[in-house]
Amino acid sequence: MLKRKIEDILENYKSSKTNKCLVVQGARQVGKTFSIREFGKKCYNEVLEINFKETPSAKDIFSGDLDVESMLTAIRFRYPSKQLPAGNTLIFLDEIQECPNAITSLKFWAIDKRFDVIASGSMLGIDYNRPGSYPVGYVDYVKLYGLDFEEFLWAFGITEDMIAGLKKYFEEGTPVPPTIHDSMMNYFRMYIALGGMPEIVNEYVTNRNFREADRLQRSLLQGYQYDIAHYAVAEEKIKAEKCFLSLTRQLLDKENHKFQYKEIEHGARAQKYFSSIEWLLRADIVRLCRAVTDIRYDLDDYARENFFRVYTSDLSLLIPMKDFSLKQHIVENTLSGNTKSGIYKCAIADILIKKGYSLYFYKNESTKRELNFIIQKDSAIIPVEVKSGKTKATSLNSLMERLNIETAYKFIDGNAGDRESRIVTMPLYMAMFL
Repeated sequence: MLKRKIEDILENYKSSKTNKCLVVQGARQVGKTFSIREFGKKCYNEVLEINFKETPSAKDIFSGDLDVESMLTAIRFRYPSKQLPAGNTLIFLDEIQECPNAITSLKFWAIDKRFDVIASGSMLGIDYNRPGSYPVGYVDYVKLYGLDFEEFLWAFGITEDMIAGLKKYFEEGTPVPPTIHDSMMNYFRMYIALGGMPEIVNEYVTNRNFREADRLQRSLLQGYQYDIAHYAVAEEKIKAEKCFLSLTRQLLDKENHKFQYKEIEHGARAQKYFSSIEWLLRADIVRLCRAVTDIRYDLDDYARENFFRVYTSDLSLLIPMKDFSLKQHIVENTLSGNTKSGIYKCAIADILIKKGYSLYFYKNESTKRELNFIIQKDSAIIPVEVKSGKTKATSLNSLMERLNIETAYKFIDGNAGDRESRIVTMPLYMAMFL
């Protein structure tokens, strides 16, 4: 069974006694249902699970009055074997986006306080079946992605103590012993090839079969395309799918990773496709990295709405858009050119997104100065460069001098290097410690 960080979040929710309901958001197949189900078995005497996709008729429970007594009466008639002891029952409402009244009911469960209620759904950010009343103030939210790189390492038997030992090299800025470094780079390339979707990682950990993992990735990709066709409104279906499937061209086939509408179709314009990008974003299928006009706090104030890069929310969605040979080149470390550079930037974006950072980048067309990523922690601005070799970070050095930025990171396909002024050079996999 894969260990996930959300286990601690769920246990903290139970012990915090906030009296709010919890909504676990995330794209399909990231492990929401499994994690909540296992948490329920471990921490409650009884779990009532209602999946509105699996059992559409269960919507009837929420079709009448939404006071808790009325809902409990309907639940007991439908599930007579459930005792529902107050204070020790978890009510788990899965695929809640299919039942708008169940979303509205979260307010009343929170006010009642007798039961812990956790909901999950994969399309909660879009307008599909939007409820008339959203329970603002009565719900806490947590976003779940596929496995991050640290969780991926756990799956392969790398313990927390071993990762803590590795972190010391990051904190001290010293090279990692060659044997450990080579092993970590192998895991990192494997992470890029497999991505973080639990079913795919679990399959490979169990059987060590890249072909079967590839088949599962392609099936997952088809599932996401089905979701676009099922949930997107008619005028967005084809456009959203075209935007999504253009991402390998946007990120791997060209040097400039700015999202370009011409890569979707000849003559395409933002006016036609921007709403489709927004739809993919709200559906948790992609994440944006926005350009900024200046590198200072607060980055959001300097972000450009019409100048951005688009990354998949998990590498498992990007890699199968290409044929199996890409996976082979990644694992065997035979990539080169734009594809190698693009793959590594996507991997670092994946790590930063799953750590909860909003992503920004900087590009000055006149001076040609560019920063791959900029993140913000509290009020600190942290530039991040990604290099497929040990080349100098010329743009980064120049900008740090001008803006008096205290620390920046350069992640390379190599071991820790000499510090360039205030730039810390680290192996790619060390991005998990940012």
